[in-house]
This record gives sequence, structure tokens and C-alpha cells, in this order.
Amino acid sequence: MTDFNSFKLLPSILDIIEAKGYKHPTLVQERTIPVLLKGHDVLGIAQTGTGKTASFSLPLLDRLVKKKKQLKPNEIRALIIAPTRELATQIHKSVLSYSEGLDISSAVIIGGVRKSNQIELMTSGIDIVVATPGRFMDLMGGGHILFDQLEVFVLDEADMMLDMGFYDDVKTIASKLPVKKQTVMFSATMPKQIELLAKSILVRPIKIAATQQSSTLDKVSQSVYTVLEENKLPLLLNLLSNDSVERVLVFCKAKYAVADIVEALIKNNISNGEIHSNRTQNERNQAIKDFTEGNVRVLVATDLASRGLHIDNVTHVINYNMPDDATFYVHRIGRTARAGREGTAISFCSERDLGPLRKVQKLIQLVIPKITKHPFHHEYAPLKKGHHRPSSASLRQRKTMSQTKISAKKKFLEHL
Repeated sequence: MTDFNSFKLLPSILDIIEAKGYKHPTLVQERTIPVLLKGHDVLGIAQTGTGKTASFSLPLLDRLVKKKKQLKPNEIRALIIAPTRELATQIHKSVLSYSEGLDISSAVIIGGVRKSNQIELMTSGIDIVVATPGRFMDLMGGGHILFDQLEVFVLDEADMMLDMGFYDDVKTIASKLPVKKQTVMFSATMPKQIELLAKSILVRPIKIAATQQSSTLDKVSQSVYTVLEENKLPLLLNLLSNDSVERVLVFCKAKYAVADIVEALIKNNISNGEIHSNRTQNERNQAIKDFTEGNVRVLVATDLASRGLHIDNVTHVINYNMPDDATFYVHRIGRTARAGREGTAISFCSERDLGPLRKVQKLIQLVIPKITKHPFHHEYAPLKKGHHRPSSASLRQRKTMSQTKISAKKKFLEHL
């Protein structure tokens, strides 16, 4: 079996790896690190939780330490772009951890915090910048970040960039960087637009596929609870009445649902935190810190957090509703069963969730077991292939049309 010594990284980096207790590289690390050390561009297909942050961070640190440079004001040597503040913060924490004692400077540039502090930080130059697209574009546009000394560009979770509307921002950022550089691009999926982006920013890349999706799913006990939409909150509270449901991540599609859940949890004296786009960065950080340290039992989040949270000992992930994008399901449940542990994923399925559930089961090639022995069980007729459940708006429209027809018929009969 391959070990980290075989990569011929700097002894100082190997000492850090050993101090962290890492014995053997993951599949994505085993395939990526040697290629990056040789200077190639890389197109990687890998899920979160596969160890990909170390796969690009360790070769990057090896390169920067071997060729130490005096930075000019506002210059950077490496840029890592991530789609969410949480993911950027997590990557930066990993970079700080791997670079301990290496005389390498790094910074995280994200929204939700004071821009003036970030501008001041950049004046002396920074070796590694981890950033989200919006705030980075802001500082770049103001001339506070320069690229004359840039050597490495990393684009992480490229497909999520596309989903969140950052595609054009990423293309703009890439167009401002030096032509001569090493570029690394990671994506969990490879839609057509991401393939086109890869062709535009990568030069003769080595393609590495190391999703390990099945091994992640194997560690998670999955189940579906069919329930009426109005009974989802009572079902959630019923599950939380069991003390074995210890550290719980509840995922919602929309931030307004988070507010309803949080209100119900507070009324029932269940400690909780929340993450969504209306929260400031300090509020998000505090919620993650409270959950990580065990100060709150439940963290309620939108899909902003489905790829950006790396928290050990999450016992349960509860999908309050099924995601429209089936790949988000895999990312959500990947927040549990980390570091070799097992975990539990429970999905609530009302009538409007039946279509998304079918897409999820097709993606993971598994019929998720249905739990019928619970107080709020409701059985739905199975969806036929090619048929879709009407939306709530469509049902309301049909009801209104039906009532209008009945009223018109009644008036007609009255005039006979």
C-alpha cells in the first residue's frame, strides 16, 4: 500500500503529516499528489470527504517552500476559489494546519466580514489566498490583489459554482491570471458547461476520477419516512425525542423553512443553530462552532452547507425535504459517516418530494428503505415513469378553476 513517504514531499511536510496521524493517502491523494508534484494541470472528479483538500494543498505547499519568494505588495502566489464561505473557511483551516512552521502566509477572502481588514491584509502580499468569487472580484477590481507572482490556481467544487451562479465570475477571474501557471480543477460532477470551462482554463490536464461515492454510501444507514407536508415538523420533533439522535444536521431547500424549524425547536427546548444566506458570516461561524463543540444538538442549514461542513461525530443527517438536484443528496448525507465512522440519514418525503426521491434513487442505484412504523406515516401512490407530481401552485390553480366552473354551472342552472 502507498504511503506518504513515496511522494518525496519535503521532510518538513512529511513531519506534519506524521504528526497528524495520517498513515496512508486516500484514493484521490494517491492519484493526484504525484501528478501535481510534476507540474501538470489536473481535472479531478471527486466528492467532498475524499481527502481532496490535502491532495492539492500538500503539493502546493511543497512547491512554495522549495521556491520561496519575496512577495511584492498585494501579490499572491496561489489562489484557491471555493463556492461558499463555509467551504473556503474549511480549506483555509486545512492550509493553516498543513503549513504550520513552514513560513508560508495564507488568508481567507470571503464576504460577510469587514472588507477593510482584508484590504489591509493584502498590502504585504500573501502566499496563498482562499476566496469566494464575489468578495475576491471586489478586491481584484479595486486593485487590491495582483497576479504578477501567481503560480498556482485551484478551482474547487466547480459544479457548485455553476449551480450558485458564479460561472461568469470564475471565467472573469481566470481571464485575469497569468497564462503560465499550474491549474487544478475539482468537481463532483461534470456537466457540459463545466467541461467547457475545464477546456478553457486547463492545459493538457491529467484527468483523475476518484469519487468513492459507493464507499461513502455504504457507511450510511439510509431510510425514507413518507409523511404529509404539514406533519414534517411533528415528525422531526418525534425523532428528536429519542436521545440516541444525538448530533443532527437538518437540511432544507429554502431559508424560510429553516425559520419554521428553528422556531419549533426553540419552543421545545432543543438547542440549535442555523446556517443560510440571511445569516452574517460571524453568525454562521458561531453556529458551526457551537455545533462542532457540542454546545447545540441540532444544526439547521440550507444546501449552502452541504459541501462546506467537515464536522466529526455527526450522528444523523435529516433531509427535511428532498433536494431538486440529486447530487446534493449525496453531499448532504456525506456530512455523517466521516473518518471511518458510521452514520444515519433520514429523508422526509411528502407528495412533492416523490419526484426528487426517484432521481436520488436512480443516481445512487439504490431503493432507499421506507419506514412505515411511525406516528405520521402516510402512503402515496407510486409515481409512474415519465409522470410528475403537480406542484402546489398547479394544484391551487386547478382547484380555483374547478370552483369557477362549479360557480358558473350553478348560475346557469339558476337561470333555467
